[in-house]
Amino acid sequence: MSKASNAELPRSVDPYRLAEQNSVLEGEIPLAGLSRFGEAIKGFDEGAVCRVRLSFSMDSQRRRIVSGKLQAPVDLECQRCMNAMRQTLDSEFTLGLVTSDEQAQQLPKELEPFLTDDFSADLWSMCEDELLLVLPPFPLHDRNDCPAREDLEAYEPDGEPAGPEKSSGENPFSVLADLKTKKH
Repeated sequence: MSKASNAELPRSVDPYRLAEQNSVLEGEIPLAGLSRFGEAIKGFDEGAVCRVRLSFSMDSQRRRIVSGKLQAPVDLECQRCMNAMRQTLDSEFTLGLVTSDEQAQQLPKELEPFLTDDFSADLWSMCEDELLLVLPPFPLHDRNDCPAREDLEAYEPDGEPAGPEKSSGENPFSVLADLKTKKH
């Protein structure tokens, strides 16, 4: 098994040759080089990188596989207070290398397809896609760490979410029943 370790992960490789050689690539991708990802987050430290480990192999059906682990420290926007919150995004994935949609449809369910050219794959784009997939839909500070905690407690003094006031048993839809019985 060959193993390559670079300070910066190469942008483009021949994934099929790497899979045939059971290669492992380790390196870093500067977050500033991932424009789509940069637009989806609040920010990151200057010089921040995504740490990447990719293992290329072939399965028993001779399908080319890439398994990876990513880790990137980023700032997300807390949806409670709208301030930045530091979070490390982690991703583990296994992809089947394919060159056509027909090949992608033949992959087993446990493999997501990664569409490549015959001799070239953009590793940075693949890693950027995986980072986008692990972004939390509603990032929130821990309730006790959130700067908006005091405001939340003002609306929810007992620590329970504020719910609708209980009425005196009156059906809120009774007005609709009255409309239904009246003729216009």
